[in-house]
Amino acid sequence: MVKRFISYYKPYKKIFFLDILAAFIVSACDLVYPMMTRTLVNDSIPNKNIRMLIVFAVSLIIIYLIKAACGYFMQYYGHVMGVYMQGDMRKDMFLRFQKLPNTYFDNHKTGDLMSRMMNDLMEVSELAHHGPEDLFISTVMLIGSFIVLCTINIPLTLIIFAFIPFIVLFTWKQKTKMMTTFMETRVETSAVNSNLENSLAGIRITKAFVSHKHEINKFENGNKKFIKARSRSYKVMGEYFAGVGFGIDILDYISLIAGGIFTYFNIINLGDFFAYLLYIKLFTQPIKKLVNFMEQYQNGMTGFKRFIDIVDEKIEEDGTIELNNVIGDINFEDVHFSYEDNNILNGINLNIEAGKMLALVGPSGGGKTTFCNLIPRFYDVSKGNITIDNKSIYDVTLESLRKNIGIVQQDVFLFTGTIKENILYGNHDANDESVIEAAKRANIHEFIMSLPDGYNTYIGERGVKLSGGQKQRISIARVFLKNPPILILDEATSALDNTTEYMIQKSLEELCKGRTTIVVAHRLSTIKNADEILVLTENGIEEKGSHEELLNNGGLYKELYESQFLNIKK
Repeated sequence: MVKRFISYYKPYKKIFFLDILAAFIVSACDLVYPMMTRTLVNDSIPNKNIRMLIVFAVSLIIIYLIKAACGYFMQYYGHVMGVYMQGDMRKDMFLRFQKLPNTYFDNHKTGDLMSRMMNDLMEVSELAHHGPEDLFISTVMLIGSFIVLCTINIPLTLIIFAFIPFIVLFTWKQKTKMMTTFMETRVETSAVNSNLENSLAGIRITKAFVSHKHEINKFENGNKKFIKARSRSYKVMGEYFAGVGFGIDILDYISLIAGGIFTYFNIINLGDFFAYLLYIKLFTQPIKKLVNFMEQYQNGMTGFKRFIDIVDEKIEEDGTIELNNVIGDINFEDVHFSYEDNNILNGINLNIEAGKMLALVGPSGGGKTTFCNLIPRFYDVSKGNITIDNKSIYDVTLESLRKNIGIVQQDVFLFTGTIKENILYGNHDANDESVIEAAKRANIHEFIMSLPDGYNTYIGERGVKLSGGQKQRISIARVFLKNPPILILDEATSALDNTTEYMIQKSLEELCKGRTTIVVAHRLSTIKNADEILVLTENGIEEKGSHEELLNNGGLYKELYESQFLNIKK
């Protein structure tokens, strides 16, 4: 996993190495100051060498200016590098989302995925910048200060260094605890985000059913779990920082007491003692950096692991053949489909001729929507094959397959933005004239022109400012703009009132002309003119034929039709 993390530095290796160089210069500058102090105390001040004092003063100013310039570079360009790496990871994750099968999104909450993309990668970005920098500075400072301390007095240095293994051992033991608690925190953060996203998306339902207390309780339960997880992580962090902090204080204590004893017995002089204390401070600083690095590493790598879990998810399998010049002849060949151990379609054999309309009817749970979702490969068959113009949909590229299929669903999804932007989803390269023509054919142009901003009218999140019929006609307009040879209408009018349905039905009839069309119908009166009607149930295809043929057969279709007819009369 570390190798995967390091690979994201590759595009920014120039900045990375300059950042490390700046860190090295800062470390070297810090190592110079105690040596100058030692010389001043032992030589310059006792001998009243004012010239050397001035040289040291000027030299220190230059050193501090160099440190400031390097510090600026590390803070600015180092963070920029981290942000760019974060952006690359976020892009990789988003691209992966585009290629993941629908089953993945069926099993994962939107808020959880957003939390992984935003919160987790923010911590990864901090690790990307500060991690190598802190590790390098600490290494240089530790080695440099150890060497200089040995030049002052080896026995005193060895006494102090004898306590380092205890700090290392304690840090290593806390590592696993930190990893576990940080992962728990991320999971609970994702859960809170998921509940929040769900609650805000359904705020109108909450108000309609006066369910504020239920939503508040649900949020509070998730929030309490987050607080507990976060508290556990802070407890581990408290133990970690307190323990290591105590170890560092012991190092200061030993250096002060042992150094004082060594000075008292003239083993080292006063200048050496001062320099020694300063170097011990320089020595403990990198230890503190390493302590912070360990916490930052565990925090960042738990986020990176959750990122890797997504980018390693199995994507939709893609074919290699381009599906061009589509006529629209569709064949189902012994198609079976199961979802989570539930058999939904069993042994479907069917031919839909190019340019014909097939209507699917039947009770809920019979597999009508599943049947439609298999054609654009939103789900893959468990067994069997589906062909378009004698080409298996599993041999053709997903892009070329889906470009040739237009879908109008009952639950219309409009993106936050303008009417024009949503219609352009049918064809992002279309010009304004084509957009207007598509809207006219969908019988929505006059309504759009009555709005103050026309096609540039902002429709709110998911088209909340529009009625159901208006949203539906916009979705029809974008299919007109796409102009596909194959059309799927999945209960496109079932949620609308009769007047709106009549208006949209006219648009749909215009849309279906010359296309192979599969219609999932709730109201059977809308499919009388279908070339063929399929009655799907849990047992498979119960009946097949035209409207008149199925009525004359006196089977399930007739029962469904007459029950609807009687309800309408009532």
